[in-house]
Amino acid sequence: MDLNLKDKVVIVTGGAAGIGRATAERFESEGARVVVWDVTGGVRVDVTNREAVEAATNDVVAQHGRIDVLVNNAGITRDAQLVKVKDGEIASTMDDAAFDAVINVNLRAVFVCTRAVVPHMIKNGGGVILNASSIVGLYGNFGQTNYAATKAGVISFTKTWARELGKYNIRVNAVAPGFIATDMVKAMPQKVVDTMAQHTPLGRMGDPVDIANAYAWLASDAAKFVHGAVLSVDGGLVMGT
Repeated sequence: MDLNLKDKVVIVTGGAAGIGRATAERFESEGARVVVWDVTGGVRVDVTNREAVEAATNDVVAQHGRIDVLVNNAGITRDAQLVKVKDGEIASTMDDAAFDAVINVNLRAVFVCTRAVVPHMIKNGGGVILNASSIVGLYGNFGQTNYAATKAGVISFTKTWARELGKYNIRVNAVAPGFIATDMVKAMPQKVVDTMAQHTPLGRMGDPVDIANAYAWLASDAAKFVHGAVLSVDGGLVMGT
């Protein structure tokens, strides 16, 4: 299928590794002009910083003339139980730093990047915003108060912006991955990795390219009437929970 992405100008945040890198490579394979924003590779941008994001956005427009697709992929985890009890005593709680760090990268940065890019899309007659949610944003997850909240928030962003931006021919959708075999996940103890696979009805974890393929399809004309949707790419995990 020709996705008609050739020469589209695509920004991928957090595109230096994992799902982000696979996404950047997938768009490049379709002939898109991809700009990676990350703190470690590509164009170095702190996506939580308004001034840095606005400057980077203006640079993309100055170089390429427009922005067609924004993939808000950047994200981090800082897992902890809200309140952990051991031997009948409070052992620990999720601290403010862990909460704030995840909110800033996973939620605030999505807002900051989208706010910066959308005016250019409006001037250009349209575009596509794609947001990284997660199945934990739909169903919660033990030890991930902060992460689950951000991924649920991203879904609310997606549905709100779909209502606001559709009239400008800007489509907004989210992808909710399940367990994906990124390098970070593969580095976990094998027992944990096996458990993830066992809880997925297809019996395996997904590959980063599975998520990248979803992003490419949602950005393409093949999905031109898909708007305000949350696409679960999880091997049936939601059914199996």
